[in-house]
Amino acid sequence: MKQLSLEVLHKIKGLPAAQQIEFLELLDEYDQALERDRYKKSFIAFVERMWPEFIAGRHHKIMAEAFEKIARGELKRLIINMPPRHTKSEFASYLLPAWFLGQYPHKKIIQSSHTAELAVGFGRKVRNLLAQEEYQEVFPDVGLRSDSKAAGRWNTSKGGDYFAIGIGGAVTGKGADLLIIDDPHSEQEGQSADPKVFEHTYEWYTSGPRQRLQPGGAIVIVMTRWSKKDLTGRIIEDAARRGTTDEWEVIEFPALLGEKEDRPLWPEFWSLKELTALKNELPLPKWMAQYMQRPTSEEAAIIKREWWQEWEKSNPPVCDFIIQSWDTAFTKKTRSDPSACTTWGVFFKDESDGSTSTNIILLDAFEERMEFPELKRRAVDEYQAWQPDICIIEAKASGLPLIFEMRQAGIPVQDFTPSRGNDKLSRVNAVSDLFASGRVWAPPTRWAEKVIEQFADFPNGDHDDLVDSSTQALLRFRQGGFVKLSSDEGDTEFRPRRAAYY
Repeated sequence: MKQLSLEVLHKIKGLPAAQQIEFLELLDEYDQALERDRYKKSFIAFVERMWPEFIAGRHHKIMAEAFEKIARGELKRLIINMPPRHTKSEFASYLLPAWFLGQYPHKKIIQSSHTAELAVGFGRKVRNLLAQEEYQEVFPDVGLRSDSKAAGRWNTSKGGDYFAIGIGGAVTGKGADLLIIDDPHSEQEGQSADPKVFEHTYEWYTSGPRQRLQPGGAIVIVMTRWSKKDLTGRIIEDAARRGTTDEWEVIEFPALLGEKEDRPLWPEFWSLKELTALKNELPLPKWMAQYMQRPTSEEAAIIKREWWQEWEKSNPPVCDFIIQSWDTAFTKKTRSDPSACTTWGVFFKDESDGSTSTNIILLDAFEERMEFPELKRRAVDEYQAWQPDICIIEAKASGLPLIFEMRQAGIPVQDFTPSRGNDKLSRVNAVSDLFASGRVWAPPTRWAEKVIEQFADFPNGDHDDLVDSSTQALLRFRQGGFVKLSSDEGDTEFRPRRAAYY
């Protein structure tokens, strides 16, 4: 518009001064009207106007586009899952309701969070923003009704209504053209090992605010994932059961992007170094759920986390027999699964009653997408590093040529071909008694946590390559009589040998 103004100035030089002033005032009003229209149409432009210190990231633009679809009536059901401290609440509970009411000051909003105090706090911020000069410049016709003083319950001058409530609160008598649910679960719920703690939130949602939605109203849920039974998980599960998943647009933002998870979602604010330090500090289940939006389902797990025994010593025990197991994929491409290798050892443990029990320990594990030449080199290196008594490779995908190449190199390998009807579920069930008996150990390392997490998420997880590799090894231990439970017969003695360090 500045260029247009210069052109107009050149053309109106011949007009009387009063007419020039009048014309320029009209032109200035026109410029302001265009700016206001831009702020009304673009949520991100509105954010930048209201929040000059805002640091934009790629996920903010995606969120803004989704909010704009909500405002235009093109989208009615939206779920956004994202990590903590990525501007979740500032966008959903503060700026979105203010922007929405600016365009539709006659409509009704219900905004909720896991506590009433938090919800009312955001209600106060939204109310105060509507009274600020910057907001009035964008939406000059929108204001508060003179008797609107409560932070969590107020009206606009155009008859609109804002109501803030905590999860579990009563919403009787209230309606919503826009229902916003921001972080419905508390940290106490998220830290609980019992997935049933999330049920009351879903029950409240279905019996309360969901029924207060006006015809044509929209629902926006923005939250950090905690469990497969949290509000996002329950809503998607229920929609799938009813065949209505297409009603919901689900946007998920992991904190780290890429195949190797080495690119921050918001590098302008969160550096890779900071996120990596956080990842290493947090327990893997919390990192995967809260920061990667991929919670595991302990409730449905065949192998429970608590069944694993933790080997606290810095060095592994003396192992009498070592098995290395490979589950290979086709290529390095992202659409394929990774290749996985686990190394397991059998050792004897003295019990408090004077008896000796046979136990299994996870000595090493990794999974990675590799092309075949790299896979072959890695397989040879792993064999030489551990010198296992048995090396097992599943006879599928790139495992078939790998078996041939390893044998050509003079390395003895056994091919593993699951019998017909012996699917993954059956194989995991076949070794579950080993875990339940407290005979399976793992060191407190990150790579061991990945194996434990995959087992905890099986059979509902996205990947199970480490599970496949592990069950191959454990089945071989059982079939060979290396590990005996009280229900087994016979006994086997092994020649002692010392395992390598971790």
